[in-house]
Parts: sequence; structure tokens; C-alpha cells
Amino acid sequence: MTAVDDAAEIRGALARLRRTTGLPVAFGGLVEPGRQQVRISELSGTATPALSSLAVTAGNGLGGKALALARPCAVTDYSSSRQISHEYDGPVSAEGLRAVVAVPVVVRRRVRGVLYGALRAAQPLGDRVLGLAVQAARDVEQALVVREEAGELLAAARPQPGPDAASGAAWEQVREAHAALRALAPRIADPALRAELLQACSLLTAGPDPSAPVRLAPRELDVLACVAAGATNAVAARQLGVTAETVKAYLRSAMRKLGARTRGQAVVAARRAGWLP
Repeated sequence: MTAVDDAAEIRGALARLRRTTGLPVAFGGLVEPGRQQVRISELSGTATPALSSLAVTAGNGLGGKALALARPCAVTDYSSSRQISHEYDGPVSAEGLRAVVAVPVVVRRRVRGVLYGALRAAQPLGDRVLGLAVQAARDVEQALVVREEAGELLAAARPQPGPDAASGAAWEQVREAHAALRALAPRIADPALRAELLQACSLLTAGPDPSAPVRLAPRELDVLACVAAGATNAVAARQLGVTAETVKAYLRSAMRKLGARTRGQAVVAARRAGWLP
């Protein structure tokens, strides 16, 4: 996954932040690789370009404080606040901002970006607004975690070059990654990202014959992928976020469609049909 994808998540979160809170202005950006600063790249509701491409260093200003502390920070009147330093008063004043909240986006204990929401009046933002701003950042965090996990799983699924590339161990690695990706997909709220991940899953299989009579439902395939990776019903249920009884029901259905009498036979039949790697 790329920085362009991450920036798109920031952009979407800013639009939601304005819509849910009623704040007229929202902006934000990502932490620049290898540097302790956020580059403001996404603007929503601004009237001037004053904040565009602004580099906010850790510890400086409101966003820099949120970046350094890895927690939300807010001020009622930016220019007169004694809680922050004032390196960025010029751009903030040029945009006419007074009350501002800055919320860090924290992924795996590392700040990856900062979201801001602002008013052009000096007044307390209130707990509701602050809570919704934090929720917008949590949404971005979840999306970035899913993207990273998907990237790691896809990387793990690619057999490494060398004499063991086609070995049974390499194929088991592919199968484990395929099962993990299938289990991860239902957690993704973004339909486009979910479809992208499922498409990546399909690259790990030969693909079913379009003329074949057997058609497995997505959840049946999810369960078979877990079983193929060695998961028990209980483990598969935990990975897929369903009950063990639900796993059994999907497995029975898949076995019936594949003409299999055991779990192992179902996995073999699914592999032969191109459903599983």
C-alpha cells in the first residue's frame, strides 16, 4: 500500500470530521518518513492556501504538541493560548482560525499523521466535537492497520527465490497467508479496499473454472481457507469473528457442494477446483 492510499484515508476522514461535527474547517497530513514532522497535505473547507504544505515539527504549535505527546490537544483561541508555542501563528491567522483541535493518528504505537478541526471563533469545542474528532482519527488508524497487515501477508505469500521456492514449506506459507487475508477482508469497512484485498487473494490461487458446476459462497471459502491452513473450528471461528457452530454450518455446506465426506477431502477438492492455493 502506498502513501497515496494513506493520504486518501486522511482526506476521507477530514470530510467525515466536518460532516459529523459541523466544524467548518478540517485539515491534516502524514508524518514524513524519517522525520519528526507532519506535512499538511489535505485541506477541507479552507478559504486560503496558507496551511497548504506547511511542515509542523514535533513539539511546535498545536499539531506538533499532539505529534510529540501522541494524544489529542485542543485550544479555545490559538493565537493567545499559553498551552502551545506559536511558530505557526501566521498561517493559522491568515486562515482566520481560532478554536482548533489536533488529533494524532497512531498506528502500532507510532504517530503516522495528524487531523485538525477548527472554528473561526474563539469558543470551547466541547466533548462531543472532541470525541468525534478522535473517532475520525481511529477510523484512519484502523484503515492503515488493515493496509499494513494486508501488505505483510501478501509479502509473506510470495515464495522466495531459490531452491526451496517450490517446496512444500513455501506453499504452506502461501496457504497460511491466503487464509489470513480471507479472514482479514470482512473487517474492512471500505468496499473498494475490501474488493482490492479479495482480488489479491485470488492471485494466490489458480482460480475456479468458470464452467465448473460448484460455486462456493465467500464465507464457505473463508472457512475452507482456515481449515486448509490447519485451523480447528474454534480457531477458524475466532479468526473470522463468528461462532464455532457457524463455522460448522459453512463447512458442512462446502463439503456437500464439493462431494466431500471429510474436512481433508473438502480441502483437496477445493484445491483441485482452483478455489484454494
